[in-house]
Amino acid sequence: MTIKKTQLARRSVLQLGAAALATPALMRASWAQETFVCKIAHSEAIGSPFTNAFDKWVTMLNERSEGRIDAQHFPASQLGGLAQLLEMSRIGTIQVTAAGPDSEEAIAPEIAATAGAPGFIYKNEAHVDAVLQGDIGQEISQIAREKTGVEFIAYGEVGFRHLLTKMPVTDLASLQGVKLRVPEVRIWVDFWKTLGANPTPLPYSEQYSALSTGVIDGLDSDYFSVLGFKWHEQAKYILPTYHWFLPKAIRMNAAWLDSLPEDLQELCRNSAKEVFEEQRTINRAGADQALEDLKSAGCIVNPFPAEEKAKWEEKSAGLFDQFGATSPETAAMIGKIRALG
Repeated sequence: MTIKKTQLARRSVLQLGAAALATPALMRASWAQETFVCKIAHSEAIGSPFTNAFDKWVTMLNERSEGRIDAQHFPASQLGGLAQLLEMSRIGTIQVTAAGPDSEEAIAPEIAATAGAPGFIYKNEAHVDAVLQGDIGQEISQIAREKTGVEFIAYGEVGFRHLLTKMPVTDLASLQGVKLRVPEVRIWVDFWKTLGANPTPLPYSEQYSALSTGVIDGLDSDYFSVLGFKWHEQAKYILPTYHWFLPKAIRMNAAWLDSLPEDLQELCRNSAKEVFEEQRTINRAGADQALEDLKSAGCIVNPFPAEEKAKWEEKSAGLFDQFGATSPETAAMIGKIRALG
């Protein structure tokens, strides 16, 4: 009995020792399998290149993380309007949204300048890339982190914006008094007031009903969104003004991102850059086709001659100084953007 008891005791000690040695490995395995829910919500139209890019990114995050990230996609304002989504991304109710840098006007006006404020600041798409894919893009991401609690991990785009109205607008004279929907952002209000329109701030999701009820006479948008949200059913006149280029920052809650293991942080950043580089290419290639689709749907495109565009640029040029007066940092940012053009 004594020998058996001794053998049993030794076996128990060995088992305990093996369990102790196995504990760190078990803990690592458990930690490695921890699931991080990533809710991605935005206001872009279903079927647009932007929303399609998010679909691809969700699949990429889920597959490349081997299930450690549970990415979920809620497009077309399913979880709220733009203002709500911005706030939710800042506090971490959702982990990702997308919005133009102009949405930070109240908190960081120097960031807002990179969204084309105050109109006609970008010369072409190459100019946009020089700004956002270079040092300025990195700088505004860091500013966003410090001031808003989100990191701009990549930049997509919806492209240049144009006018869509219920009655023809062909020049400054016919623009006077036209009720145009604008975001609830001062830059946009000031721009259209300066040109003589009647800007009407409304949430993004209310534009179709506002057109149908006559609350607004028109709006400015990219061609993909006009198609996706079917705004052309209520307004059929297009003026290709190229007045505003709207990049969209892919905004990830910084605290959530920092809580991830390093390999998943790297995955989020790198995969976002990969997907939205492709999105920019697709968006640019498809813009002309989207316009043709709108023509086929009955839209009438009026010409916007270079001499007419020059009048709009001249009339709104004073807004560069006005907006730059917001802060020395804002004036410096505007100067850096224009210098790259």
